Amino acid sequence: MRAVTKTPDSLTTALQTHIAQAIAAAGGWIGFDRFMALALYTPGLGYYANDSTKFGAMPGSGSDFVTAPEMTPLFGQTLAVQVGEALAHTGTHEVWEFGAGSGALALQLLDTLGDQVQRYTIVDLSGSLRARQQAKLVAHAHKLRWVDALPEQFSGVVVGNEVLDAMPVQLLARHGGQESGRWHERGVVVAEDGSFAWADRPTDLRPPIAIEGPQDYLTEIHAQGEAFIRTLADRLERGAIFLLDYGFGEGEYYHPQRHMGTVMCHQGHLADCDPLVAVGLKDITAHVNFTAMALAAQEAGLDVLGYTTQAHFLINCGLLPKMELLPQSERALAAKLIMEHEMGELFKVLALGKGEPWEPLGFARGDRSHRL
Repeated sequence: MRAVTKTPDSLTTALQTHIAQAIAAAGGWIGFDRFMALALYTPGLGYYANDSTKFGAMPGSGSDFVTAPEMTPLFGQTLAVQVGEALAHTGTHEVWEFGAGSGALALQLLDTLGDQVQRYTIVDLSGSLRARQQAKLVAHAHKLRWVDALPEQFSGVVVGNEVLDAMPVQLLARHGGQESGRWHERGVVVAEDGSFAWADRPTDLRPPIAIEGPQDYLTEIHAQGEAFIRTLADRLERGAIFLLDYGFGEGEYYHPQRHMGTVMCHQGHLADCDPLVAVGLKDITAHVNFTAMALAAQEAGLDVLGYTTQAHFLINCGLLPKMELLPQSERALAAKLIMEHEMGELFKVLALGKGEPWEPLGFARGDRSHRL
């Protein structure tokens, strides 16, 4: 039998029906974290579980966004310097990558690290992406394995590039100012016309710090991201963790001026802030509260080894000499990794460890751990 490929319209309709049924089963309202999980990860229908093209440098490819490994192979080659140091320092020989996307980063790391990596394990829930990864990584098939979940105990170096931002978040909305306003959890209902709509319910949940000002305020809390960190802490026996993503420390994340939250969608290399339409056809993300991740790590027994901008991290790991060897056109793409108005400042790197604390190369200059 030939596989049936869903059209965008049929995919959206099927996913909307599935989510509407989940809302009805929950009594007519679900929190945004549940909606986001269904929109992204429903088997066969969710954005990361369907067959649509996601990663690519140009909109003409049918892709929705580009990540650093697709932008230039120098990203993975430079990150490999840090991963190699971590493997040697921790005495481990396995890399664990979460959310490997197109497989571009895995290929760059494996090509660069060679025999330092004896096994490369990809943890990815997306069957369609797994097939693409297998095709791209065929030259390293003897080292590769795919798993759906972590084992009870493991050792090695964990890499997660743009993983935390795709984890479902809860939305908190304050109506009114700091003194008189009440906090609500923002969720999703089905409107009379069958579309999805926002609906707020009073809640005892709060952001981790008080937010000053008289304005209404919308923000996120990251229970699932923190739970992910605690799971890593519980199961990692020896090794290091490097998480690269866009986000802020707590003080900046909950700044009074950031009153519209950070949830964003990406489709066709365009960004919008309405996750309730074109469900299943576009990515939904939220910026990372790195303070929350670092605190969850420390409370669960991990050491915070470093926190810095992507620019500082990649420069510390030797990006600039590599860039000098490139043709001008490729050098311009690589420069986006470290330019302040591109990825250099907004993207951060958080390093965590289990075992004897040490100072990774990527944080030798510009470490901002004291600002978390």
